[in-house]
Amino acid sequence: MSKINVFLEEKMMPVAGKIAAQRHLQALRDGIILAMPLIIIGSLFLILGFLPIPGYNEWMASIFGELWLTKLTYPVTATFDIMALVATFGIAYRLAEHYKVDPLSAGAISLSAFILATPYFTMFTPAGAEAAIEVTGVLPIALLGSKGLFVGILIAILSTEIFRYIIQKGLVIRMPAGVPPSVSKSFVALFPAAIVIIVVWLLRLIIEVTPFESLHNIVGQLLQEPLSVFGTTLIGAIVYVLLVHLLWVCGLHGAAIIGGIMGPIMLAATDENRLALQAGTEIPNIVNAQFFDIFIFMGGSGATLMFAIMMLIFAKSQQSKQLGKLAIGPGIFNINEPIVFGAPIVMNPILMIPFILAPVVMVISTFVLMHIGFAPKTTGVAVPWTTPPIIGGILAAGGNWRGGMMQAINLVIAFAIYYPFFKVWDKQNLQLEIGTESDKEN
Repeated sequence: MSKINVFLEEKMMPVAGKIAAQRHLQALRDGIILAMPLIIIGSLFLILGFLPIPGYNEWMASIFGELWLTKLTYPVTATFDIMALVATFGIAYRLAEHYKVDPLSAGAISLSAFILATPYFTMFTPAGAEAAIEVTGVLPIALLGSKGLFVGILIAILSTEIFRYIIQKGLVIRMPAGVPPSVSKSFVALFPAAIVIIVVWLLRLIIEVTPFESLHNIVGQLLQEPLSVFGTTLIGAIVYVLLVHLLWVCGLHGAAIIGGIMGPIMLAATDENRLALQAGTEIPNIVNAQFFDIFIFMGGSGATLMFAIMMLIFAKSQQSKQLGKLAIGPGIFNINEPIVFGAPIVMNPILMIPFILAPVVMVISTFVLMHIGFAPKTTGVAVPWTTPPIIGGILAAGGNWRGGMMQAINLVIAFAIYYPFFKVWDKQNLQLEIGTESDKEN
């Protein structure tokens, strides 16, 4: 273990430092953190809406009415589903700070450019109708959340680069010295803003005459093609978790993006298992929706539950301890945005390694042990993804205790993979805290 720590500190940390100093990566990391308070608040309402307690839904409906869940999750929509908007503003703001240009103007311009790049319609199927109709004059809320995050990142970087280039070249409107600074800054931003809007507008017009139709569709369709060949095999499962977590460490909601494409395949496999269970025949599929939701994503994507427990129990840094206290509650219910964006794991060269590696190893262990019959396959029961570990494994396996045991084995695997990286990360936080205290004393 000590050799691994030495390797990480002496070999990886210097490289990690150079990567962390890259201005665009710093802006990406710090900009996304802007959404952190909203995500935490939304997570609390999400937990309350999906507590995996028998009779909970009926009890809530008897008190608050049939629409209790819809009303309870209003704050979830208002926090999670504006992630792309907040991140677009935040990334542009932080990048502009690096270039020492007006960050507020940069953020506002990038936000406008993002809206411009987003389609102004959505498809809606009325009750009783067979075909969907196009509703214009609206912004699809799905594209304002995690599904639009990648486009938001691109727009934020592009618009801010154009903004700062024009300002640094002096191609701006300068007001007399007596004009208030706020007014002066708005006029300085006028010409760069016009160029950004024109560039994104032309880009949208060009894309609209292509089969992609929108920038958002380009992202989805380019991801969809390579994933269409993957199914319910071990290789497909490994590739799936790799793509999900590679997107996550880049600040993108990998489960939402890749899951939106692979979801129908996984749900079909789950239902095949249900039909086999009802027919009394052998359950066919190892890899399905429950395979990932229950046995791999314990604590959320990256299997971060054990990482939250490490912070809570073993951390020496106050930052790590506080984050552990904050993350353990949502983590038990498989919600880990506090860790992903709070540690952060996003663009973190140290923590991204176990975040990617642990799920891959767990996919292999779960697949092999289910294949040889040591652990039961999932029975097609749609266990909520918020179900805590052990309980979720037992329910997914149709009440078989070996399902919970399979989860326990995977938790041990996750602990072994995360621990050396946790030690390095916690030590780094502790050294920063000691340095800050020394600076205050001096």
